[in-house]
Amino acid sequence: MNLEKEKQLFSKGYQLIAAIDEAGRGPLAGPVLSACVIIDNTFEISPELLAVRDSKKLSALRRQELFPLIKKSVRAAAIGMCDNNTIDRINILQATLLSMNKALLATKLTPDIILIDGNYKIPKLKTPQETIISGDDSVFSIALASIIAKVSRDFLMEKFHQEYPQYGFDQHKGYGTKQHLAMIEKFGPCPIHRLSFAPFKS
Repeated sequence: MNLEKEKQLFSKGYQLIAAIDEAGRGPLAGPVLSACVIIDNTFEISPELLAVRDSKKLSALRRQELFPLIKKSVRAAAIGMCDNNTIDRINILQATLLSMNKALLATKLTPDIILIDGNYKIPKLKTPQETIISGDDSVFSIALASIIAKVSRDFLMEKFHQEYPQYGFDQHKGYGTKQHLAMIEKFGPCPIHRLSFAPFKS
C-alpha cells in the first residue's frame, strides 16, 4: 500500500485529510464503532508502518502492535460509536454514519476533505467527502482507520465478555458464528444483542 491517493489530494492543495472506517456493521451484538484518523502532508510511511493493511488481513496481534504506532504517527485519531439500542432504533446504516460523524468530531480538527470506506457519505457535513469502496484495502489512511476501529471494538467486546461470559464474545466479537447462535438458542438475547437483527427479529 502507498500514499498515492493522499499525495494526489495534497498536490491539489488539501492540507488535512481525514480517513474514516467502521468495525461492527455485521455482528448480532455490541456497538458499531468508527475510527477517524487525520494526516497532513508531512505524513510518511515509516518502516514500522509498512505492515499496515486492511485490518481484516492482519492478525489480532499485529493489529494490536500497530495500534499505538498509528496513534503516534498521525495528527489525530479518535473513535465514535453507537450502541445496539441506537442501532435497533435508527437502523444499522444510520447508526454507522452517526458513529462516523462522532469519530470525526472527536478528533477536534477540521479536515479539508474526508475519505470514507464504503459508498455512503455522512449526512449534513459541509466538508467535501469522497467514498471509496474497499478503501481499507486501497487507501493507506483508510487502512490506518480500519485498524484503530477494529482494535477498539475488539477491546470493547472482550470487556462485554467479562459481563456475559456464556456467549463467548471474546471469541467471535458478536458475529453470527455457529457457537454464538447456539448460545443465543440456549440463553436467549442479552442486553447488548441487536434485537432488530435476525434471528431475534423472527
